[in-house]
Amino acid sequence: QVSLVESGGGSVQAGGSLRLSCAASGRTFSFAAMRWFRQAPGKEREFVARIGCTSGWTYHEDSVKGRFTIYKDYASETLYLQMNSMKPEDTAVYYCNAQQVVPQAYDFWGQGTQVTVSS
Repeated sequence: QVSLVESGGGSVQAGGSLRLSCAASGRTFSFAAMRWFRQAPGKEREFVARIGCTSGWTYHEDSVKGRFTIYKDYASETLYLQMNSMKPEDTAVYYCNAQQVVPQAYDFWGQGTQVTVSS
């Protein structure tokens, strides 16, 4: 059984910062990578950032590059997304995702956390 629980969402003014957390439990050793996605009202869910669980290699989507940073605390199995210089267009529900490849490919999702950025 895998559980992903996000926290840290809230409201912030443009230019401000928030840090999202995703506490993972269960078969976390099966994760190949963890990712953050977001979904704004009326829009498709979109990729934000990714971290390889073995390599630690990170990738950020262009619109957040230089402002957001994905990182992971391996001791506590917690994924983070540090969001700085936030913009109103960052307003969305943010979801934590874990990619399992063994024993079978499967995506686990958290319940989401709301982030609202006001101008």
